[in-house]
Amino acid sequence: MAEREEREIVLTKEGLAKLENELELLKSSRREEVAERIKQAIAFGDITENSEYEDAKNEQAFIEGRILTLEKTLKNARLMTDDEIRTDVVSLGAKVTLKEVKSGREVNVTLVSSVESKLKDGKISDESPVGKAVMGQRVGAQVKVEAPAGIIKYKIIKVEK
Repeated sequence: MAEREEREIVLTKEGLAKLENELELLKSSRREEVAERIKQAIAFGDITENSEYEDAKNEQAFIEGRILTLEKTLKNARLMTDDEIRTDVVSLGAKVTLKEVKSGREVNVTLVSSVESKLKDGKISDESPVGKAVMGQRVGAQVKVEAPAGIIKYKIIKVEK
């Protein structure tokens, strides 16, 4: 069976650096730390009822899985250039100021790929409900976003790099 073609992942310079740093940390110190924990747990004797051993093996599995995920992501990654970030319409990498129509509350977000999104840092995925609604829209446009609490209307106030 032929391997499915992987989807290109567009990353900002900051996002690419974060993923590369995380991968390096996991491959170097985190792998070694967990291997040492496993070694110590084995030294305690019977591993059949050794919770420290089980915890360390679970963490090891998580780390190895994350390493594989990061390697696959980076293999399919493409660095976004500043020229690709548009200000005439909302695009990937754009910083967007939105105004909630009902409350008048303003929100500043940056549209990024799903692997970079981090809501607390104001980085939302282009695949999120808000991201999908604003992509390709111009300043002054109103968009409707379906949220668990109901429909939220936003007006696009500003789009910048």
